[in-house]
Amino acid sequence: MYHLTQKYLNDLTYQIIGAAIDVLRNLARALEQVYESCLAYELKQRQFKVVSQQSVPIHYKGMMLEANLRYDLLVEDSILLELKAVEVLHPVFEAQLLTYMYLLEKPKGYYSIFIAPISLRKVRKLLLMIFSEHCQKIRRT
Repeated sequence: MYHLTQKYLNDLTYQIIGAAIDVLRNLARALEQVYESCLAYELKQRQFKVVSQQSVPIHYKGMMLEANLRYDLLVEDSILLELKAVEVLHPVFEAQLLTYMYLLEKPKGYYSIFIAPISLRKVRKLLLMIFSEHCQKIRRT
């Protein structure tokens, strides 16, 4: 059993980013479901436990409610991933991810944006920039 330390979560995040880059490197433009299957495969090849498309329960006033919410991927029961194959980021993506994290009580989550028309170099730069900003936020807390 592992301990959920910040170092563990950061190392896992780094591995997830590497797997996402591998998917981008090897896959042409595709639907979100295709990216999801390929990313799940890449993560499992790296020996990570990956669960996909599970229901997100809502506990409200002692009741279990169903709202037909499903997350895309959960890695090592720690990090939620919501995958998007879009050209424009929308604020609802962050709201969706934060809601899932809250309801599932997960410490970390990311939305992975697979944008086919831009170059792999730009995607790497974007992913590294996001990871760098994330690390800076951690250092401040």
